[in-house]
Amino acid sequence: MEEGERGFTLIEMMVVVAIIAILVAILVPNFIRARAQAQTAACEANLKEIATALELYQTDHEAYPSANAAPVVASDANLAPYLKQTPVDPVNPAGQYTYTTTNPTAGDASYTIVCPGQHDPGTMSAIGGSAGSQHIEYSSADGLTASK
Repeated sequence: MEEGERGFTLIEMMVVVAIIAILVAILVPNFIRARAQAQTAACEANLKEIATALELYQTDHEAYPSANAAPVVASDANLAPYLKQTPVDPVNPAGQYTYTTTNPTAGDASYTIVCPGQHDPGTMSAIGGSAGSQHIEYSSADGLTASK
């Protein structure tokens, strides 16, 4: 070094590293929470899309398709005209949404759609989730609900 040139001192470098560490400690949890909220919102949208497909089927056939924990796939003969692609759970891409119908041809017919993934419980409060709620269901009677 030439005389008169000056570099950073160890203290100055440690201060910069400490400031960066504090910023990371503040921001990373926010990004993780935002990602979990986005996954839950995407799952809710998928459930509503499947519910719309079931309602369209019911409108066309005056009954829901008979199903007991049937996987929701676009190739399902009942849902094919109403679903362009198979919805994928962002939390559990390997799992498939399933639906169950009750009394499909009766006047009190109903259905329930179940999400296969385990969502962050902190993101479930918007749909009535309590502590420990990790799953989302959509039923014709109750709409979106959180369950354990």
